[in-house]
Amino acid sequence: QVQLVESGGGLVQPGGSLRLSCVVSGRFFSISTMGWYRQAPGNERELVANITRGGRINYIDYVKGRFTISRDNAKNEVYLQMNSLKPEDTAVYYCNARVLSPPNYYNMDYWGKGTLVTVSS
Repeated sequence: QVQLVESGGGLVQPGGSLRLSCVVSGRFFSISTMGWYRQAPGNERELVANITRGGRINYIDYVKGRFTISRDNAKNEVYLQMNSLKPEDTAVYYCNARVLSPPNYYNMDYWGKGTLVTVSS
C-alpha cells in the first residue's frame, strides 16, 4: 500500500544543478529515515544521503558540500538538491523510506522506481 514516487531527474551539464523530489503515499503510521541512493551502470547501488526524523543527516564523502538533503514531514516528502554536478554523478537515483505501516509493527524499507540523472556536456 506504500508507494514512493521520484521526480526531478534529467539531463544537466557539468556544474549544473538539479532538485530531486520524492513523495510517500498510501497507508502508513509514520516514516522514520528517508534517503536517496543511486546506481550507475556496472556499479552497485550506494547510499547518497539520508535523513532521520530527528534531522540527523549523513552524506557520502563524494557529495559533501555539493548535495543537500531535506524533508517535509507534513507533506511526506524528501528532497535532494544537487549542485556542482559532475559526470561521475550520472546514475539512476532511488528514493528510500523506512515506513511503519499496517499490519506491521516494525519499520520496512520501501523504494521508488528511480529517476535518471545524466550529467554530460
